[in-house]
Amino acid sequence: MDLTLLIFLLVYVAMGFGKLPGFKVDRTGAAVVGALALMATGSITPKAAWDAIDYRSVGMLFGLMVVSAAFVVSGFYAWTARRVALLPVSPPVLLAVLIGVAGLLSSLLTNDVVVVAMTPLLVALTLARGLNPVPFLLAFCFAANTGSSGTLIGSPQNMIAAQGLGLSFNGFLEVTLLPALLSLPIIWGIVAFMYRGRWTLSATTGAAAAPAADAGTADASAADATRDEVVLNVWETCKAGIVTLAVVAAFVLSDWPKELIALGAASVLLINRKIASSDMLGHVDGNLLLLIMGLFVVNGAMATTGLPQTLLADLRSAGINLNDPISLFLVGGALSNIVGNNPAVMLLVPVLDPVGHADALGAALVLGTGFSSNLIVFGSLAGIIVVEQAATCGVKISFGEFARAGVPVTLACMVLAAGWILML
Repeated sequence: MDLTLLIFLLVYVAMGFGKLPGFKVDRTGAAVVGALALMATGSITPKAAWDAIDYRSVGMLFGLMVVSAAFVVSGFYAWTARRVALLPVSPPVLLAVLIGVAGLLSSLLTNDVVVVAMTPLLVALTLARGLNPVPFLLAFCFAANTGSSGTLIGSPQNMIAAQGLGLSFNGFLEVTLLPALLSLPIIWGIVAFMYRGRWTLSATTGAAAAPAADAGTADASAADATRDEVVLNVWETCKAGIVTLAVVAAFVLSDWPKELIALGAASVLLINRKIASSDMLGHVDGNLLLLIMGLFVVNGAMATTGLPQTLLADLRSAGINLNDPISLFLVGGALSNIVGNNPAVMLLVPVLDPVGHADALGAALVLGTGFSSNLIVFGSLAGIIVVEQAATCGVKISFGEFARAGVPVTLACMVLAAGWILML
């Protein structure tokens, strides 16, 4: 038990810090190494480790990643980013449009893939317009996180929570869609207020704003954005759109296993005469899939020790009942900013009793981990992606800059979500 606990703690230390301190082992590497170490030391048998992996969640996530990848290879994300960023509107209106697009796309497609595909082009196009890219990138990230909370297919943690609690697509929609939609105008209001008078590069002063970490890189990105024409493959986009609508319809109208629906959609899109399947699969986040599979094994090994059950009893005696939606909402929100939203959901789902109030628990878990993930950069994978890709394009978003906008956005959205959960 001591060795299992030690490995478990080391894995989640890596989840919190982004890597194992002192080693070049990132979150995915830590989860995989931890799972292998637990099997090698006999803490969990290979068969038990395999059984611990929720193939339904992994299968659905993989299938929907392929669906989202179809929009990447068709040029849809790049085309959308370019069309939105070049709209002849004022910066506050452009911010509102971008928030709406981010919320919509992330609710229908995996939010992390949307952020990966659109962030570099948004940086380049805002710079090409002479705009300060920071407020647009932050709002885009915030909207992707909260918007994705509205549907079962919006993010990996939603899929894991839905599978673990036995939530249907329609049931999930009923308890999360409205607060997800209401979060978008909140994000617009706060970001627009905080960056009033600082929309353009010429008006941006001081180290706090500092949009350009590398002027040469930023200028080159802007030049590329205005020179390169984005090619949209209309047929492939329509094909991906039809398949996506079919997936949503099947989720809503049928009782077919959700993982089989997603995998069936992926198989349809992978069969193509012009686009190689390897190009499609290259946009699937294999690291995230390995991370989730590794954590399933690590958490499964820990469950065999009986320690999680003891900890849950101790929390109840201290007045913290995780099967109370508000308590779960607050604990999930706090935990997601320590270890990340996907690991937080995976830790919490096994200790929940969904009988009788699965919808309320699902809303509490999804909204708590989704809305709180805008607090700091490391609260979500989307935040990390935006900051790192922006830096690659020559735009620096510091930890403090992210938090100055993220803290008020998170607090306002969390208050909204708490009020909604109390009414369920």
